[in-house]
Amino acid sequence: MTTEADSFPRRHARTQRFTLGAPRSFTVAPDGSRVAFLRSNSGTDRANALWVLDLADSAERLAADPRTLLGGAAEDLSPEERARRERSREGGAGIVGYATDTAVELASFALSGRLFAAELRAGTARQLPVPAPVIDPRPSPDGRHIAYVAQGALRVVGAEGEGDRALAEPDGESVSYGLAEFIAAEEMGRSRGFWWAPESDRLLVARVDDTPVRRWWISDPARPERDPQHVPYPAAGTANADVRLFVIGLDGTRTEVVWDRERYPYLARVHWSAAGAPLLLVQARDQRSQLYLAVDPDTGGTRMVHADEDPIWLDLFPGVPCWSPSGQLVRIADEGGARVLAVGERPLTGPQLHVRAVLDVSDDDVLVSASAGEEAAVPEIGEVHVYRVNELGVERLSQEAGVHSAVRAGDVTVLVSATPDRPGATVRVLREGKQVASIPSYAEDPGMSPRVTLTEGGARRIPCAVLMPRDYHGDTPLPVLLDPYGGPHGQRVVAAHNPYLTSQWFADQGFAVVVADGRGTPGRSPAWEKAVRDDMASVVLQDQVDALQALAADFPLDLTRVAIRGWSFGGYLAGLAVLRRPDVFHAGIVGAPVTDLRLYDTHYQERYLGHPDQQPDVYRRNSLIDDAGLVDAVEPARPMMIVHGLADDNVVVAHSLRLSTALLAAGRPHELLPLSGVTHMTPQETVAENLLLLQLDFLKRSLGLA
Repeated sequence: MTTEADSFPRRHARTQRFTLGAPRSFTVAPDGSRVAFLRSNSGTDRANALWVLDLADSAERLAADPRTLLGGAAEDLSPEERARRERSREGGAGIVGYATDTAVELASFALSGRLFAAELRAGTARQLPVPAPVIDPRPSPDGRHIAYVAQGALRVVGAEGEGDRALAEPDGESVSYGLAEFIAAEEMGRSRGFWWAPESDRLLVARVDDTPVRRWWISDPARPERDPQHVPYPAAGTANADVRLFVIGLDGTRTEVVWDRERYPYLARVHWSAAGAPLLLVQARDQRSQLYLAVDPDTGGTRMVHADEDPIWLDLFPGVPCWSPSGQLVRIADEGGARVLAVGERPLTGPQLHVRAVLDVSDDDVLVSASAGEEAAVPEIGEVHVYRVNELGVERLSQEAGVHSAVRAGDVTVLVSATPDRPGATVRVLREGKQVASIPSYAEDPGMSPRVTLTEGGARRIPCAVLMPRDYHGDTPLPVLLDPYGGPHGQRVVAAHNPYLTSQWFADQGFAVVVADGRGTPGRSPAWEKAVRDDMASVVLQDQVDALQALAADFPLDLTRVAIRGWSFGGYLAGLAVLRRPDVFHAGIVGAPVTDLRLYDTHYQERYLGHPDQQPDVYRRNSLIDDAGLVDAVEPARPMMIVHGLADDNVVVAHSLRLSTALLAAGRPHELLPLSGVTHMTPQETVAENLLLLQLDFLKRSLGLA
């Protein structure tokens, strides 16, 4: 018999969605001798330790234990570190990130704001006496120095703790060196702000001045004695941070890198390797043009290597741009209706493959992550595979249906595979394609296997997952719960086990649960993703409706009792559903929604809807609210539960408060659930657990279920 203590909501919250204890953050030594990685000690332990797997004997060694290094003391995180973790959605503790030298012999990491270095061969770790709080320490390629950020200054110290000094100190109240600005970390996938030269004698360092950015106050009304946070937030149509780049030598020399920052203000990517000059990718504010620039580190001058233009928008991808070992530009581009890998000026893939990331580049090939393109011979719903690509062709390394990723150096590849038929992920270490070791996971078994069918719905062949109760064996139509994200960069229909656990729990309460990835979601083609430009609301909502109605022909769905739940973009979509299509949707759970689109950030919102001053009607048409109240709301009014964390600095609670105000003014009933002290992640165990239970109660009440 299941008790409350081991119920799914409790275990799901305690294990952080069954991710604790799983190995992550792999680094392979170039000589193929060892693999470094992070892992906590159990499926309920948040504190990650640094481990090393020696491939000679397949033995694991503990390289750094956070509990030992802190002497059992609790972690003390600075506001800057908390903000970094919020941007990266990091819910763990202990060692949550590390960096190594080129040989993977020295690792550095921050722990409770202090700087630590670990000798990975010897298995010893020590604290270095430097100013705190330390953020993002990174060893030089030769392992002789460690650069880090403290109090907005970029500093460097010898690997033994000697010669600590500042290389660049803030020259203004809102200036920092070596950190990624909010918009880079939240939207561009750039979480760092400095890069070592391959010769270890200088660094590229970002200078961020937040002075132009509008300030917002983020407070906790439940704690009136606490000062609110003063947060620079670049809302759509307002000023971004001023970002510059400098070459700074260990000898103190300083040279500014020059490019047309007025035309290309976004510093999206920086790459510096022994294969060529420092490489930048800079974007125009409208994200329809971008330049690949090679930097002369002696003069700061730049020359254009390549330019991209797109009439809709240009996406950013992990792992690119970079140089191949022979000095050719490696990039991912939208060409000929497909997302392709290009080396030099030549595309190496075609429409059969939808390339998503570059994982490694060698003399012989490029390792990529990709899914089947629209012209693939066989649809692979929700699958992501690892491929080797070169001028001779394409070879798939991952074989079984699932979601795969990889880290590689030399002839050693760490292949991480999640499949529909087993919990979590399997980590295999391959040498020249043959398994030589595996890295065990300590994550808890969820104790359930989702009863999921992957299919396609409607004329547009919308990828869908349908989940039925595990004890359902009849043909009686079931009330329906749509459980989408539905927006850019958020694929929910995946060929894996654990992403469906919460959906299965809802299904087991008596629902048929439908997850649909309509246009705008990643994984199919550039045209599929870009179909939402200027018309996000109607496109994403129509695809949910079309998928639902198409699936009803093949599954026992009771279309007279349909609810929808979602968080973030999914919350926005749930709000759209109950307000604009009450003929289809009878209740909605609207979690942390973006409702007033002018209140979300520049890089995200302007990519899809343009500048609000230039296209005010586009913003009005896509918003849940405007100054006059609800936009395009249709009767009858449907029950709505709005949930929002009061400490959310990404989608601020003003979105939900403005929606609630508009609903009240329109006389539309709704429930508002404020979560005190909760951010966009809802990491707190009791909050995460009870939130599931409260949602279930709302759904049963709203749909008239016993």
